[in-house]
Amino acid sequence: MANEKVMDIINKTAKPFVKWAGGKSQLLYEIDSLIPTYLKQNRFTYIEPFVGGGAVLFWVLQKYPNIERAIINDINSDLTNSYETIKENVEELIAILKKWEKEYHSLKDKPEEKKEYYYSKRKLFNSRVSDKTTQTALFIFLNRTCFNGLYRVNRKNEFNVPIGSYKTPMICDEDNLRAVSQALQKVTILNGDFEETLRYAKNNTLFYCDPPYKPLNDTSNFNSYAKEEFDDNEQIRLAKFCKKIDSLGYQWILSNSDVKVENPNNNFFDELYSEFNIKRVKARRSINSNPEKRGELTELLITNNAYEKIMSIAK
Repeated sequence: MANEKVMDIINKTAKPFVKWAGGKSQLLYEIDSLIPTYLKQNRFTYIEPFVGGGAVLFWVLQKYPNIERAIINDINSDLTNSYETIKENVEELIAILKKWEKEYHSLKDKPEEKKEYYYSKRKLFNSRVSDKTTQTALFIFLNRTCFNGLYRVNRKNEFNVPIGSYKTPMICDEDNLRAVSQALQKVTILNGDFEETLRYAKNNTLFYCDPPYKPLNDTSNFNSYAKEEFDDNEQIRLAKFCKKIDSLGYQWILSNSDVKVENPNNNFFDELYSEFNIKRVKARRSINSNPEKRGELTELLITNNAYEKIMSIAK
């Protein structure tokens, strides 16, 4: 019976355990089309310098079992702490979340008590005095119960999103948490600057970079996932990083906003990545405080061609 349970977990498709702005589930087909055949047919290393919700990570791990090792990184320590907890201590995490889910659902018809419960959890999360597993449980609880599933912190690294309107949200998806834990067993989890991931590249390596998107305008800034701001200077530093990866013969794919949607004359990314392949793909934005601004628009998928560089070096 125990073996059957293990097989059920292995066979279940892991998916993101938190709702995350800019999730890439809708672009998986496009991303897959940009992964070169030489990687798909061989063992390779997979690196995500900005893992976020992990939609691409979980999909790649399950589609390509020939991945030798995977490395994920994020500057958001609350997020990477959660990945580590799910990898190492998923059953204790599930027990806490199940208890809180039951308590929260019991308050569905008591709005004031429900608010008090939510804000007490938010206060505890921001105090950061809990043990690692409890802190992860708080992170997931807030993500599932806050307004619009939005993760946002201020410059003091305090989560400041108000309570959402969900009556009985799923707080503990235990089957998925176990599937995620299983998927993460072959993954190295880092919490630091994106450039630090380069030291893990070896032979056939694919980087997928999904940084905080450049805002389309002053009112669409959704990159407050960490207290450090990811501004234009950081976007430029990332482009230099991608050029370095290319010079070393590693493959990369990068996604970002298409600023031409707002201003057709804005050539920020077209100039920054002029020597690489820029593809515009259709995507939907689902997280916006104004429902009228949610909808289909284009985003960028930018790639290099490491195989050609490897061949030219070999000659």
